[in-house]
Amino acid sequence: MPDQLKEMPTDWTRALAIVAHPDDVEYAAASAVATWVDQGKEVVYLMASRGEAGIDGMDPEQAKVVREREQRASAAVVGVTEVEFLDHPDGLIEYGPELRRDLAHAVRRHRPELILTLNHHDHWRGVSWNTPDHRNVGRAALDSATDAANRFLFAEEGLAPWEGVRWQAVANSPYPTHAVDVTWAAERGVQAVLAHATYLEALTDEDPAAYVRGFMERNLAAAGERFGGRPAVAFEVFHRDQYRKRNNEVHYR
Repeated sequence: MPDQLKEMPTDWTRALAIVAHPDDVEYAAASAVATWVDQGKEVVYLMASRGEAGIDGMDPEQAKVVREREQRASAAVVGVTEVEFLDHPDGLIEYGPELRRDLAHAVRRHRPELILTLNHHDHWRGVSWNTPDHRNVGRAALDSATDAANRFLFAEEGLAPWEGVRWQAVANSPYPTHAVDVTWAAERGVQAVLAHATYLEALTDEDPAAYVRGFMERNLAAAGERFGGRPAVAFEVFHRDQYRKRNNEVHYR
């Protein structure tokens, strides 16, 4: 029997979801976000790009407008009202000081206790290779907690350092450790993905609703097998409190 997943930590009130593209949160974690919002938690979305290279046959400038509009509509389905976009180039996002600076500034502005991101590992469950955008943004998102806490890094905007990130959660990781019961939010997760209608039309020849319900139900069931049989969204979770204690918080102050 595979190891059972732990309950996702709940001792936080604000989360910042940092991903590469519009739709990344929806495919990975929309039902969990809806569950958290229902519990009174605040979630903000930050996209490193506007997804302009994501729709084959559509001019990137047009795609940028469409995907931003669909992302805002999708966020509204799960109760997220604040969505921000950076302008790193879709498909060519680089890990480096510029991305780290932008993410550190976002963390300092929003002061989250939880940072949510997408799979930063090289592969998807050993089946397929991950893309550079996902890997680079995921890793920079995880690094942003440390970057935002260090007052000597990225001080251009005069923002106060923020060392209040307690948890980091990686959605769609091949190495999940925790999960969220999304029994009452599974349908909103489906509807959040379906809000990316133009993108889905270009992505698949299947009926969009059948396509989305199919993969969403498979993913929730797979996590549920390790979570008491409940429909669940799984995460790889890192505990920042333990990290700070090990490294003696003086370094970040």
